[in-house]
Amino acid sequence: MSEYPILKTIRSPEDLKKLDPSLYGTLCDEIRCKLIETVSCTGGHLSSNLGTVELTVALHLAFCSPIDQIVWDVGHQSYTHKLLTGRFDQFDTIRCQNGLSGFPRKSESIHDAFLAGHSSTSISAAYGIAKAKTFTGKDGVTVAVIGDGALTGGMAYEALNNAGRCKDPLVIILNDNSMSISKNVGAMARYLAVIRSKPGYFRFKDHLENLLSHTPIIGEPIKNWLIASKVFFKKLLYPTTFFEDFGFMYMGPVDGHDITSMRRVFERAREIKKPVFIHVLTKKGKGYEYAEKNPGAYHGVSTFNIETGNPETVEGDSFSAEFGNYLTRLAKTDARICAITAAMKYGTGLQVFAAEFRSRLFDVGIAEQHAATFAAGLASGGMFPVFAVYSTFLQRSYDQLIHDIAIEKNKVLLAVDRAGIVGSDGETHQGVFDAAFLSQIPGFTVYSPSNYAELRLCMHKALYELSGPVAVRYPRGKENPLIASEISQNVDYQLTDSNRNVLLVTYGRLFAEILTAKQLLEEQHNIKISILKLVQITPILPGCLDMMMQYSAVYFVEEGIKAGGIAEQIAALLLEKGYKEKFRIRAIDNTFIAQGKDTECIRQCGFDGRSLADWIADGEKP
Repeated sequence: MSEYPILKTIRSPEDLKKLDPSLYGTLCDEIRCKLIETVSCTGGHLSSNLGTVELTVALHLAFCSPIDQIVWDVGHQSYTHKLLTGRFDQFDTIRCQNGLSGFPRKSESIHDAFLAGHSSTSISAAYGIAKAKTFTGKDGVTVAVIGDGALTGGMAYEALNNAGRCKDPLVIILNDNSMSISKNVGAMARYLAVIRSKPGYFRFKDHLENLLSHTPIIGEPIKNWLIASKVFFKKLLYPTTFFEDFGFMYMGPVDGHDITSMRRVFERAREIKKPVFIHVLTKKGKGYEYAEKNPGAYHGVSTFNIETGNPETVEGDSFSAEFGNYLTRLAKTDARICAITAAMKYGTGLQVFAAEFRSRLFDVGIAEQHAATFAAGLASGGMFPVFAVYSTFLQRSYDQLIHDIAIEKNKVLLAVDRAGIVGSDGETHQGVFDAAFLSQIPGFTVYSPSNYAELRLCMHKALYELSGPVAVRYPRGKENPLIASEISQNVDYQLTDSNRNVLLVTYGRLFAEILTAKQLLEEQHNIKISILKLVQITPILPGCLDMMMQYSAVYFVEEGIKAGGIAEQIAALLLEKGYKEKFRIRAIDNTFIAQGKDTECIRQCGFDGRSLADWIADGEKP
């Protein structure tokens, strides 16, 4: 279906509204084919988008974007929205360098109301937009589309508590597919399951109103009486929902793959002009057999073969997998070890641990703040909690790291996955801030291993040699074969060729680029350098500072934000010790890293071996 005869004619929601309803099904088929075809080449979020095709079509039929503004939570389910709002011709560039973002972006389209790369933010943002419309006198309804996985995040309930009793035209649509990234867990998942099992109320109410409307003489008065007595009527047929207790008018559950039903309900909600909560049931991965059978595996995928569903890369060989496997080995002989994940069991490599030690794996849902304090509680009770979390999501629990973990020196191990540049997910997911913000917290020890062997050594030391909180941060993907055997035996640092005048300092996976730069400097510029690879990056070891004091030039390369980073901290310490020689820093300088392949982003930042060699050679010119 590479021609996409219907889809390619939809350049705006207005074009969609002109389409004959008999063609909606064909349009949805074309959209799914386009999603699968594109994501198989670019990677991206597949299952979530396949499940929201009809939902998105119904949204744009019932509402009038951009007058009505749609806020997506998380924005990874907005691919169909992009296709229906004038971005069909660019869609093949999604998540590629200089291409379409994998998330909504206001700078990309007037139909994108709010950037959303992290979950549980849509209701807060939509409520703010709705209130702004009221203050400024602008027309339009504000719609938040939130998944049941994102509804496990505490921020969503803070927003519901505030927004439900407002007087503004606000519609919350719950896309309920029984999944987040890992399968949903907890009381809210069970509660939604109960509501899903009783969808008859909404259908019964519609049929009854229709019957009474066509009953002569007595029908209309009875219908009016029932509407006036809706609280009694509804409680008689169906218990009050949790969402109504917040102040929302509840509608649903509605079939999320029936465009006609959803359009009717959405249009009704649009006319109410006050907070409405619509419960829509969808199937994650719908329309692609492999994604339907295993929606978790196809939530975020690399490139893959459409016919077989097989990915082009093997995720089993990765820092995440190595972490999960080694933690499982340790847990077999230590019953104190338990693991925590915030709906990212597969992403963080904890599926093996979960299979072996089900009672010691805690999936708390998308609730990183709770996860951090829960870990502190476990530690205070004598357990060894390991919280595995992506760097970008760890940002959400910063207060808990300080207040609940660090002050009391609770022995918690943070396994900080996807540290550094992560590539195609772009600005919202780059893990470039954790080294700076973790190093500011008193009592935290932070390691940044460059390969699997160092990762294991750091984990063992964190659990069995240190007494306070420890973070072990590691990148996305595989170890570099060039440095697979380079092990810092003391898990602190490694110095090579100490008898040189120029010192190049780094940590983590950039050590491989440093080795390349070293070779180029020697071969092409006749500059011989020493290399100091830090493994423990916080606290700064006095011995490392003493080494740096001996060099006439120190170049520090850091795959992280420059302001407040490890390099700046070392520069300040060297200055205090009286260092007066050359000190240069290459880091991410007060900017957000745009999307692109990891290698493209690293090269763009000047972290590749060739760029580093040129930088140092230029700095060493007389």
